[in-house]
Amino acid sequence: MHIKFGEKEIIGKIIQSRRKSRKIIQEELADIAGVSPRTLRDIEKGVANPELETLLRICKVLGMEIKLEVIR
Repeated sequence: MHIKFGEKEIIGKIIQSRRKSRKIIQEELADIAGVSPRTLRDIEKGVANPELETLLRICKVLGMEIKLEVIR
C-alpha cells in the first residue's frame, strides 16, 4: 500500500489527536503497538509511509478502525 502525498499528514494528525485525547504518550503507544518510538513520531509528523499492518496495530490500540475503499 502506498499512501499519497498529503494523506500521510492527515493520517498522522488523526493518530496524534486520538492519542492525545486518550492521554497516551508516544513512547507508551509505540510500545503497546509494537513499533519504535521513532516510527510513531514519523507517522504522526506525516513523513513515514507505514505498512498497513503497522497502522492496524496503532489504530487497534487507539480504538480506531481503518476503512479501505477500492476505486476503479
